[in-house]
Amino acid sequence: MKNLLTALQEGRLIELPASDKTQALEYLALIIEAIPDIGTSSDIVKDVLEREKLANTGIGMGIACPHTRSKSDGSLLCAVGWSPQGVDYGAVDGKKVHLIAMYFIPDSQRSAYLKEISGLAKAVTETGGLEAIEDLQDIESVRNQLLDWVEISMEKAIPVSKARMIKLEARKAQIEATSLVAETGKLSRRLSFIPFTLLLDGNKKSFVLAQDQAFAEEVEKSADLSRAVTENASIEWNGYQILVSSSRRFSLNRVVYECMAVK
Repeated sequence: MKNLLTALQEGRLIELPASDKTQALEYLALIIEAIPDIGTSSDIVKDVLEREKLANTGIGMGIACPHTRSKSDGSLLCAVGWSPQGVDYGAVDGKKVHLIAMYFIPDSQRSAYLKEISGLAKAVTETGGLEAIEDLQDIESVRNQLLDWVEISMEKAIPVSKARMIKLEARKAQIEATSLVAETGKLSRRLSFIPFTLLLDGNKKSFVLAQDQAFAEEVEKSADLSRAVTENASIEWNGYQILVSSSRRFSLNRVVYECMAVK
């Protein structure tokens, strides 16, 4: 489960801002798309949703493992979302899903993916099944539980002392990141997401709908951002990476873009 461990070390564990299955999958797919040098030009959001229609990836015990495949070379990548209230996922056991581990799978990494989710399922079973997940109260508890599962899985493949060393190194990295937040005030222990809707009229004037009023006002003032969105360019703006998940055209040359700001 080294890829799950890497996701924890690199901050790809988030509390899902929505309990809707489609939205949860979109958030995690956007996180994977935002990984630098992922080496793919495919639409990961679209691919994940289409694969989920073909086969439900809820494996039971409150866990789902959706994925997207790629013919390109590269590493197996993972992003994890936690839902405290649970997602109505249609899992095989009929239970709500609290943990979604999404994987990006190059062709050469298929066996690694199967071993990873097999190790995860076994570790969860050995630690109480669904109860081990649904009773967690905060993202820190989720992180620690995942580290425990990583250790259990790795103990079966490598010496116990090495597994514990890996776990300690992961927690050390977490503590160092937390200290950096306290010193600089510029880092966050987890990714920040602001979903927003951008409406552009025929005169390229922008209107923004977002829960964060100050953010919406800044976006409406930014002609450069609106232009970049229409050009479907890679967008870096005010410290955010702006991801466009979909667009719809209406009369009078009006276009609505569904976007996500990730920091």
